[in-house]
Amino acid sequence: MTRTAPADEPTVDEVTAERLAVALRCRTVSYEDRERIELTEFDRLAEHLERSFPLVHKQLAVETFGHSRLYRWAGSAGKDDSESAAILLAHMDVVPVDDLDGWTHPPFDGVVDDEFIWGRGAIDDKSRVLAILEAVEQALAEGVQPARTVYLAFGHDEEIFGSQGAGRMAARLGAVGVRARLLLDEGGVITTGVADGINVPVATIMVGEKGFATVRLSVSDIGGHSSMPGRQTVVGRLARAVARIQDNPFPLRLTPVSIDMLSRIRQFMSEPRRTLVGLVNSAGPVVARVLAARPQTEALVRTTTAPTVIRGGVKPNVLPQKAEAFVNFRILPGDSVADVLKHCRKVVRDKGVTIELEGTTSEPSDNPAAGPDFELVAEIAREVVPGIAVTVGVVPGATDSRYYDELAATRCNFAPIILTAADLERIHGTDERISRADYARLIRFNRLLIDRLAGF
Repeated sequence: MTRTAPADEPTVDEVTAERLAVALRCRTVSYEDRERIELTEFDRLAEHLERSFPLVHKQLAVETFGHSRLYRWAGSAGKDDSESAAILLAHMDVVPVDDLDGWTHPPFDGVVDDEFIWGRGAIDDKSRVLAILEAVEQALAEGVQPARTVYLAFGHDEEIFGSQGAGRMAARLGAVGVRARLLLDEGGVITTGVADGINVPVATIMVGEKGFATVRLSVSDIGGHSSMPGRQTVVGRLARAVARIQDNPFPLRLTPVSIDMLSRIRQFMSEPRRTLVGLVNSAGPVVARVLAARPQTEALVRTTTAPTVIRGGVKPNVLPQKAEAFVNFRILPGDSVADVLKHCRKVVRDKGVTIELEGTTSEPSDNPAAGPDFELVAEIAREVVPGIAVTVGVVPGATDSRYYDELAATRCNFAPIILTAADLERIHGTDERISRADYARLIRFNRLLIDRLAGF
């Protein structure tokens, strides 16, 4: 059952909603096993974009990197690309759907009703791809041109670490000397009912991101029959190692960006939190412990530890010869991938357990802070959604932005969509969807940004 959006909420017309819905029907799923990726679905999406946004594809130069797309919108001021206005990022791939149970509509049907546009990628991240193109198409139709060059960079493999898409596009921009005032990507949103003790929606504009590392623990032994076990099996030894890592987390620590975040939202807090946050410089450890009380905020004050996989053995009465486990870390700025390995070896204290990195890693942003054009993004966010609190943060996961960090003076990861705690669970989860109101906000935000860029 659907309901009509309130009269005071923005919305998008049927044609605009359908353009996003068609994109959601393209199964541009990124799999760890790249052989499973359906490249023809990326071709379908590219054809849809070219058909839907004719002015963009007529007036902007487009360069492809595999299935990633890099657009160059030349500025009118005659400046070279070392003085570009902005790089606007988004990605076209989505995560797999492992279980269809619980979906109101099949994840790749792209259903549009009176309130929502449903499907995998509706939030992460096809809505941003389409919203940027909608805004640029509108601007071109009205004769708007930025004073300085603007780049649009749409990756095809962000969900599997982006090396073939964002990595190559960023290298290309770096090679031709691009330096932009602003980099804008996914990450922060506007939440309601999530920040404890704050009664207004909170817009968190991320200015950096945590690092990422997965550690593999492995144990080997000769095996045998379970009737004659040694003092410990490989499973027991591995389980003890995992428990030691989980029971000895990284220490709590307030970073400069977390202190900045708290200072910006302090005025919106109720007591006694407002007073406590006012003492952050003298009572930092107490504030950190308060934040660590909830998983949603603990990630702000420590490198997090998450055992995710453990396996070993083939039969209940056979001693296994091998067992392995994987522990995922999201690394707070100030820590490093090397620190993660050092920490694991220190707390496990068992030379019989092999500890090594597994797969792709990324370092956290180096000393993230609000850049000179942060307030531009904040101002537009307040214009699109009046009455919000605006603060900073660090993206808890890896995004394509990390490849472009050296190419812009200001980095912001943000989209002005309003989400509850339940909505946040839909991202990478069941029943992903975006409201028509939020999609309208997203398009308007990008259009207002383009208008500002025209005067840069």
